[in-house]
Amino acid sequence: MTKNAGLDDVSKAIIEQLQQDGRRPYASIGKAVGLSEAAVRQRVNRLQESGVMQIVAVTDPMQLGFSRAAMVGVEVDGDIEAVADEIVKLPEVDYLVITAGSFDILVEIVCEDDDALLTIINRRIRALPGVRRTETFMYLTLRKQIYTWGTR
Repeated sequence: MTKNAGLDDVSKAIIEQLQQDGRRPYASIGKAVGLSEAAVRQRVNRLQESGVMQIVAVTDPMQLGFSRAAMVGVEVDGDIEAVADEIVKLPEVDYLVITAGSFDILVEIVCEDDDALLTIINRRIRALPGVRRTETFMYLTLRKQIYTWGTR
């Protein structure tokens, strides 16, 4: 995906409609944005194929039995990307960014409990070659999470 996807106002409006309700019918979206159902379907397919947009079900991890979430800062000696490539393979990792600053990598982990978190950090992340140090930031409560970026 390019830095500037070059979306026109109609594509942005379609995305906004789907951000409000990912199951909204194409005919309904078409009425809202001034296109036919077929034209909306074609644009949605292009947005998905280009990687600009995904349509997914968003779950609440707590209600699915994943009561522990944390952000883990990772300092790396050597090849940061190689370490990141290994960490992203862990199924409990739902977000990973390579950063500039105190940590080389920030990793969000969602798991069942503190024992599972300890196992992931101690036996799987810290055991990786190149990991110098980790620092864990336990989530106490989630106050905001959005999925409406980039259309306004």
